Amino acid sequence: MNILKNILFILLITAATGICQSKSGFQIARVKYSGGGDWYNDPSAEVNLLKYVNDNTSIKVNPKYVYVDISSSKIFSYPFLFITGHGNIVLSNSDVKNLREYLLNGGFLYVDDDYSLDKAFRREIKKVFPDKELVELPFSHGIYHSVYNFNSLPPKTHEHDNKPPQGFGIFVDKRLVLYYTYESNPSDGWADPDVHNDPKEKREEALKFGTNIIVWALSN
Repeated sequence: MNILKNILFILLITAATGICQSKSGFQIARVKYSGGGDWYNDPSAEVNLLKYVNDNTSIKVNPKYVYVDISSSKIFSYPFLFITGHGNIVLSNSDVKNLREYLLNGGFLYVDDDYSLDKAFRREIKKVFPDKELVELPFSHGIYHSVYNFNSLPPKTHEHDNKPPQGFGIFVDKRLVLYYTYESNPSDGWADPDVHNDPKEKREEALKFGTNIIVWALSN
């Protein structure tokens, strides 16, 4: 943890990549997308995760809920985007172009299947990177060990279809630009305690995992 506390302002890396971030601190931008999925669910999730990051690392954060339309140039104001929801997602040609440019220019996208998003997400992300595949990350990947060690891949916060939790990625020039959790759903564990009534240890596990994702994204 001491090493992490000396890392700080890895977010200054974002200046070199062309993705900006408010001087008031690191924020996660929730992505608004079309298709009917509830992109907006559990708005307390990012706020609680950012507070946890603030309390357990030296990363300066601005723990407020913000969202951006995927077609908007505002996505370039945030180094870290977050997509979740249930059901369908549809990306227009302009959405695809905007997201691809964002990811190629240093941005990072985390996607958490909140249940039944998988089929639509896989279909739409293929529009963004038709020449790339979602590949399952091995246990040895740094995202599972950047701050806290996860010895069984992503945590299983909520049960969906009784399948093992998995974490997938898309790489551009060896850089992980997109991370996707399936049958895991850690973002539910970030929400306020009374939203899903998860045990304290489950929420703590999910918050630690979210911290790993943020630190990996900002430092790599």
